[in-house]
Amino acid sequence: MSRTGSSMSCRNGSIARPMTLASIAVVLAMAALSGCGFEPLHSRLGGAEAARLAEIKILPILDREGQILSNFLRDRLTPLGAPRKPKYFLSIKVTENQVSLGVRADEFSTRANLNVVAAFNLHAADGSGRKFSGQATSTSSFNMLSSSFATLSAEKDARERSLRQISDEIKSRISIYLGRVR
Repeated sequence: MSRTGSSMSCRNGSIARPMTLASIAVVLAMAALSGCGFEPLHSRLGGAEAARLAEIKILPILDREGQILSNFLRDRLTPLGAPRKPKYFLSIKVTENQVSLGVRADEFSTRANLNVVAAFNLHAADGSGRKFSGQATSTSSFNMLSSSFATLSAEKDARERSLRQISDEIKSRISIYLGRVR
């Protein structure tokens, strides 16, 4: 006779105890977070709601990089179109520079970093003087290849990645600010 049944069995108490302890730990962690004033960024109670973000008019941004950033921000802040009566105006100035890395013996760069900086100002349309400003930065790397077209494509992709990241950061920071202003 083999004892396969006894090697596969387990006690009900040995499984229930770790699951109960894990459940208690999760409940205690949630209680600790709510006790310290934690609020989810995009909930109805915390942060800025989509309706408040939709009240921001994005002013034109210079250059092609500015147009791309403006489009990303419109998608994130005002997906239903520009507000008819904006409560806030957002102005942004974008600068970028390129740093060559990975120089070969023949002094040809094989890699580069594209640093993009966006200085932004959010000010109230009612002239109350409420103003929020900041700076968002992003660095993306790309390969510099022997083909000019391939290098330009890689640089364009790095630029778009940086601008997308900057738009997400600006949206988050403005959301936090508007959530505090109420």
